[in-house]
Amino acid sequence: MSDPIVNEPEAIPETLRERDQWVCWREEERDGKPTKIPVTPGAGGFASATESETWASFEAALDYSETEHADGIGFVFTDDDSIVGVDLDDCRDPETDDVDDAALDIIERLDSYTEVSPSGTGYHVLITGALPEGRNRRGSVELYDTARFFTVTGDHVEWTPTRVARRQDALTAIHREYVQDTERDTASESEQRDGADDESPTTGAADVDLEDEDLLEKARNASNGEKFERLWNGNTVGYDSQSEADMALCCLLAFWTGGDRTQMEQLFRQSGLMREKWDEVHYADGSTYGEKTIERAIATTSEFYDTDAADPHGTPDGVTTGGTPDEADRSRAYLSEKNRLLSERVDELEATLEQKTERIETLEAEIERLTDELAARDQETAQSHEEDSGTASETGDDSEPASLLSRFFSGRSE
Repeated sequence: MSDPIVNEPEAIPETLRERDQWVCWREEERDGKPTKIPVTPGAGGFASATESETWASFEAALDYSETEHADGIGFVFTDDDSIVGVDLDDCRDPETDDVDDAALDIIERLDSYTEVSPSGTGYHVLITGALPEGRNRRGSVELYDTARFFTVTGDHVEWTPTRVARRQDALTAIHREYVQDTERDTASESEQRDGADDESPTTGAADVDLEDEDLLEKARNASNGEKFERLWNGNTVGYDSQSEADMALCCLLAFWTGGDRTQMEQLFRQSGLMREKWDEVHYADGSTYGEKTIERAIATTSEFYDTDAADPHGTPDGVTTGGTPDEADRSRAYLSEKNRLLSERVDELEATLEQKTERIETLEAEIERLTDELAARDQETAQSHEEDSGTASETGDDSEPASLLSRFFSGRSE
């Protein structure tokens, strides 16, 4: 793209502009598809949605987007704000402005700042609220509130508000209707009603009932015990941030505790990953970082440890083998999603490597140019010195006779 995609910067709400959570992006082709690669404003290297040192102010991002190195700007969602992005894809005809019924329903109910996406075929809605637990994507509807960046165009939809409004009730309803797996929810609610007298309110999806020491021993001896041990000891190697490591450990704890929030909380506090941030309130609903991390870990764990299973060592990352067709389907879906995320990470690393290689080539060319320029200047300086020496010598020979003649004629006149 030759022109920056930000059409009307002043249309972007101040709520977003005042935060230093901006990156740029550049469109590249990956596997035959256009992909938006996040770029650090000014530096030009790969930006990460979990590393704040790669973000910048709105003004810095906007300025860099006007160079040949970027195609647009993006806002990064974090745990430190309550901003939620709703991404509606393939719902708009860029020629007629026609919108499909589902997207129109979502936009009208959220009633907050909405803009046209870079492709012109979708919309981005920004609100404040707390994203409900559970899945965050279904079909052409995606919801984000942390560790992702959202492309921002400033192409405001005129019939929507100009501010980022708080719309918690609408967000909860839309998440339930358009994103959450309603069939699974209905089944879960039915199970909870049927087993209300037998199940503790702090217990999650399964009744494991293991003492802490027994649970830790089983986790360490499992096929992924080495990974568990590293996380348990506070080792975050292999993760982009400690928040990702926190989530990984909580997912393992969710598997081994059967989703028991109380036991997960107690165990995490004993781990090497425990820090002050765990008890900090990070969400508009009053939830702490730790509470929300546990909620998300339970929501993303599809299977839990079965004390009656034949394999006493469990299975990696809470994924079981065999079982019913539904369980097998969920396991395959889990692995498919995991592979997709890994592929995206590989693409990101390849893009970073490509950028660094280009940067190295540019610097090498610049060094070569400067070296040639310096050599040329040295040569010019040397020639200049030689010419000056010759001129001085000639001037000295002529001046001496002239001086003698001057003294001679001066004496004669006296």
